[in-house]
Amino acid sequence: MIRRPPRSTQGVSSAASDVYKRQIETPSFPEGGHIEIWSLNRPNRLNALNRDMHEELIGLCERAESDDSTRVIVIAGTEPEKNADRPKPVAFAAGADITEFSGQSSEDVRPFFERNAWEGVWNLSKPTIAMVDGFALGGGTELALSCDMRIASTRAKFGQPEINLGLIPGGGGTQRLTSLVGYGAAIEMVLTGDMVSAQRALEIGLVNKVVPPEDLRDSTLEIARNIASKSPYTIKVAKRAIRAALDLPLSQGILAERSEFVALFDTEDASIGVEAFLSRKEPEWVGY
Repeated sequence: MIRRPPRSTQGVSSAASDVYKRQIETPSFPEGGHIEIWSLNRPNRLNALNRDMHEELIGLCERAESDDSTRVIVIAGTEPEKNADRPKPVAFAAGADITEFSGQSSEDVRPFFERNAWEGVWNLSKPTIAMVDGFALGGGTELALSCDMRIASTRAKFGQPEINLGLIPGGGGTQRLTSLVGYGAAIEMVLTGDMVSAQRALEIGLVNKVVPPEDLRDSTLEIARNIASKSPYTIKVAKRAIRAALDLPLSQGILAERSEFVALFDTEDASIGVEAFLSRKEPEWVGY
């Protein structure tokens, strides 16, 4: 069953989509920019990530990367039907679809893990925010880790339970999780397979903010609109410079930052931003 976007938003969805896209217009310059919400749409399977969903997310990443009007991307899980006889729990994404692992060899799974949505989202130059409500386990935690920020509800739960299947995280979990929360917290999560609460996730730096479930959407979109109001070109440069810190020694990272900073003085948006600040006006970015 396809769950269509509310009428107050604009959406793009195929007839058999496991991910649907909504657009929320945002008053920004250059005009016509929007925030996109990508909703994982397998609520009866707790939004488990199967191969089709990965392919759809990869396609969305490719289109968003080439679309100058896309300012910020929010990824969320679709909630289950509340009036069902046996309602499912709320989930962002409760891991990979394990039914696709049965009987697989390394040769079978390697092509999928070499082309996956985790890397598609991670490699986007546009800012991304994971809006996490309910379970985010295994590949779901890894999808959240692929985003630049994570906003969680108080009922969110994170975990890397692959160890219980005789596996380890394969979508960047051992690497991005360690980079984000440190060796001690990461190895505890991976080796025990235990879930951590939203509050614990906040304490170790896994999420940026925790809010009540009823405030999750508004809180996430408030941050997204804030980012979307900035120069889209400068946002891209800032993300690139921050990512350099993950790969470069500090001395080289400082040089990379300086190079990016100096180059911005040749852009229209830097001139617009400085003049707007001096004249106490809102900047009207041109995007370069």
